[in-house]
Amino acid sequence: MSRVVALVLAPQSTFELACAAEVFGVRRPGLPVRYEFGVCTEHPGAVPTLAGYDMTVSEGLDSLATADTVVIPGWQGRADASPAVLDAVRQAHGRGARVVAICSGAFLMAQAGLLDGRRATTHWRMAAELAARFPEVDVEPDTLYIDLGDVATSAGTAAGIDLCLHLARVDHGAAYAAHVARHMVMPPHREGGQLQYAMPATDRPSDSLAPILDWATERLHEPLSVDDLAARGRVSPRTLARRFAEQLGVSPGRWVLGQRVAAAQVLLEETGLPVETIAARVGLSSAANLRRRFHGIVGTSPAAYRRSFSRHGMPAGS
Repeated sequence: MSRVVALVLAPQSTFELACAAEVFGVRRPGLPVRYEFGVCTEHPGAVPTLAGYDMTVSEGLDSLATADTVVIPGWQGRADASPAVLDAVRQAHGRGARVVAICSGAFLMAQAGLLDGRRATTHWRMAAELAARFPEVDVEPDTLYIDLGDVATSAGTAAGIDLCLHLARVDHGAAYAAHVARHMVMPPHREGGQLQYAMPATDRPSDSLAPILDWATERLHEPLSVDDLAARGRVSPRTLARRFAEQLGVSPGRWVLGQRVAAAQVLLEETGLPVETIAARVGLSSAANLRRRFHGIVGTSPAAYRRSFSRHGMPAGS
């Protein structure tokens, strides 16, 4: 079982901490327990929060010595952390723990030197400050989250959930993450960047793509062209492409492909179906096409993915 420890700092944001607690700490019916979740702080006792109440944390920094993943939720002020905190985070990272920052937690990671020469993100309102204070960090202001393996950062608030679900998907597969997301009434994966949320639209309200996305998701086994999606939405292909770019940050074709591969991941995990059958079910026509598309998005083959995450034996021809 993987041990996840959240390091809280005063005054602590309750939502950013809850992002990690919901994904890694809550036991859910029908889902095996994969994580042991804990919370620590530099000085155990009462820790003030931004919500106006104190929370009692009994564990100190020595908890980081046994963590497989250290989560640093955002906190107010983004002031320099104490040498003891920075040293504990560096030591955890040095012995192989994954260090994850949610929102302004990226400032602590940068102070610890874990982001030097590397890509990182934070809330769009703080991105310029992070880049100015830590010029050695490659700050990407229009990214929901960045996972580099040993370190990961997210944009603000709900993007912390996106990152935590992504890590659960990396650790235990798409079906596991989707199960957690369904209980949270969240999409398992959001497309696009955070700048779509940065400024309110001033010209006209955005036309939701939700009806088109729901319709397409139910028909992944069928041919789905951009013209088909546009016809369903009663708009031109050009208008559809613009809405996808504005709301999701991807083209309609890229979104459909991503949904097909995600559906294939679940079937690889939860069934013993041959790859050829899975390819047909998700609309990728052939095993060869599935393998090519799957490797392009997931970075591995369907067979290797199945070996890592399947609950079934390996069928012939997988």
